Amino acid sequence: QVQLVESGGDSVQAGWSLRLSCSASGVSLTPYRMAWFRQTPGNEREGVATIGIYGATRCSDSVKGRFTISKDNDKNSLYLQMNSLKPEDTAMYYCAARDRRALDPWYVSSSFGYWGQGTQVTVS
Repeated sequence: QVQLVESGGDSVQAGWSLRLSCSASGVSLTPYRMAWFRQTPGNEREGVATIGIYGATRCSDSVKGRFTISKDNDKNSLYLQMNSLKPEDTAMYYCAARDRRALDPWYVSSSFGYWGQGTQVTVS
């Protein structure tokens, strides 16, 4: 059973940077595809960025060039470096993990079976 705990959310001004962390326990994250999603009230979860088991990354067009996803297998942790934050980045951010064999596109939230509790990012 994978347990995920996010941290690093905060209230910041536009243009600032934040680094979100996701710490995993229970099992190694190495064999899982990992991703960050975000959600605002009344909306579905939106895929922000993903990293595969070999380190290949992808991100949504809305954050391309500003956000970077990374992971540290030794620390069993996932990160999201967010630069040049905009008010529209305001959301609850979630860390997620899924079996590497899942075939759905990475941005399909229902394809991820493990979720953290979320960390709030507010940009004003």
